[in-house]
Formats: sequence, structure tokens, C-alpha cells
Amino acid sequence: MRGLISYLLLCTSFGFAQPQANDAAPLKTLSVPAGQKLLMQLKSGINTKTAKPGDGVYLETSFPVSIDNTMAIPAGTYVQGVIDNVKRSGRVKGRAEVLFHFTTLIFPSGYTVSVPGSVNDVPGADNTRVVNKEGSVQADGSKGKDVGTIAGPAAQGALIGAIAHGGKGALIGSGIGGAAGLAEVLFTRGNEINYPPGTAVEMVLQRPLTLEQQRINEAKSEYVPRQGPTRLEKPKLTPEPSPR
Repeated sequence: MRGLISYLLLCTSFGFAQPQANDAAPLKTLSVPAGQKLLMQLKSGINTKTAKPGDGVYLETSFPVSIDNTMAIPAGTYVQGVIDNVKRSGRVKGRAEVLFHFTTLIFPSGYTVSVPGSVNDVPGADNTRVVNKEGSVQADGSKGKDVGTIAGPAAQGALIGAIAHGGKGALIGSGIGGAAGLAEVLFTRGNEINYPPGTAVEMVLQRPLTLEQQRINEAKSEYVPRQGPTRLEKPKLTPEPSPR
């Protein structure tokens, strides 16, 4: 008899629990499509003189992304990435180049997701450009600068030679000056890539990104410091005792 009663109670409790599970609200998600661009700012600088593969890249979104009139990625979302490859500029040939990709989004609520993104552009940066779909950034060449480095000393040498020895001296001075300028070019590296903190970087999503809407909007829990012990005042007696 007791076994029958226990069985009936178990079935009843299961029957009540089943509708509650079915009545749970469905999970709302937002899908950010592939090709969506995110504008960010560097929190830490990148320089091809010192950067190496494996170094972290840290940014923050500076403009929000909205999907179907709903906030998907708010401004102030942190972005993490990693440097994949670095090339320093050469002394004779070879341009500086850096490749990095993005790995993680950290929302103001603390919600964290993986992000399949690469560099699409570095707006406003001088002397650099994105050269392939992987997001490699390459420094501009220094050919014009090198020509000036050689031509300047050559002209100066020609002027000094002409003043000292006439036309023949001008030719000799020009050759000596040009050789000095060429030596400087051979022993000097070309333009390096230098992105200081605050540099604008644009990311492009390579694949769709699915986000849980509720977790995006969750309020960020704040730490409230515990107050120290307060001094207790001496209680007053009512009525006050008469002095002895």
C-alpha cells in the first residue's frame, strides 16, 4: 500500500513539473551577419619594432551595432585579439608587415563570446594599408625618401666641389656625396608600422555571430565595499540616576 501511494505521489509531482518546463520562455538570440563591420580603438599600441607572434591585442568598440532595432554590440564592448605574424622593414628591400586577428568579445554585462573577425581597415593611419583578405597590414615603401637621401648629399657634394675646383670638382664632389647617401640608405631600415593607443581599427566578421539577447542586456553586478565597524555611543538612561 505504501509503495502504491509513493508511486502515485511521484507521478503527480512529475505531472506538475512537466508543464513548468514546457512553459519556460524560449531563448532569444540575435544573429550578426558575416561581413558586419565593427569600429574599434586600440587600448594598447602595436609597433613592428617590438611586436612578436603571440602578443595580445586589446581594443574597445567605439560605435554600436544594432540588428532589427535591437542593440547587439554596444559601444564600450572590449575586444581581444592576438598577433599572428610580424615582419620588420628591410634595409634594402622588404616592407614592414603585421597580421593579427580577433578572438573574443567581452560585453559590459560580462557576457563573453568568441568572435570570428579580421582587420578590414585602419582608418586614418598614415603610411599603411591592408593588403589581403586575412587582414595583413603593410607599411608603405620608402623609395621616394631613399631617392632624396641619395640626391641631397650628391647635390651638396657637387656644390662644394664646384666652389673648390670648378666643373671637375663638381663631378667628384657629386660622386662622393652620392656614395655617402647610398651608404645611409643601405644601413637604414624602411618605414615601420606604429599604431599608438587610440588608433581606429575596423574589424569585419568572417562568419555569422549568434548572441543571447538576455545576456547582452544583463545588468553588470557592482561591488559594494563593506563598511567598517561603527563606533557605538554610550546609551543614556531615562530617567537619569541621581548623583550620589
